Amino acid sequence: MTYNTLFLCTGNSARSVLAEATLNDLGQGRFRAFSAGSQPSGRVNPFALELLARMQHPAEGMRSKSWDEFAAGPAHPDPPTMDFIITVCDNAAGETCPFWPGHPATAHWGVEDPAAVEGSDDEKRAAFLKAYSILRRRIELLLALPFDKLDALATNTRLKEIGTAP
Repeated sequence: MTYNTLFLCTGNSARSVLAEATLNDLGQGRFRAFSAGSQPSGRVNPFALELLARMQHPAEGMRSKSWDEFAAGPAHPDPPTMDFIITVCDNAAGETCPFWPGHPATAHWGVEDPAAVEGSDDEKRAAFLKAYSILRRRIELLLALPFDKLDALATNTRLKEIGTAP
């Protein structure tokens, strides 16, 4: 089985993009990851793309997009059904989300916004690496879950617990 996972962040330019590329790579076909934002910036942060390349995660075609592309509605009558919806920023977690087809498990995996860091390029790179490291660890925990042995409630609980992992 392939699990569809949508990572949400307000701007969809950094954290959610890092998570999408990382899960698509590490998930090795067991997961199909997407990312989107409630108010997409329209571009992926260059530091995110640089880091993904350095970590050797494929990032071709990455773009900042609206969560409307994944919500059921007249503009998108047949969006992919998500198994998991994960917010990675506090703003997106507090927003009213669209209707998601299916009944996906949801969780909040809050990570500080590396794109908000001001300073030198090295300081910005360090912030992106910190965010990536947190997301990668949480993704590794997600990949280790025994989905065949968990019911929906247990899966949702475990998904939320991962959001508190350092």
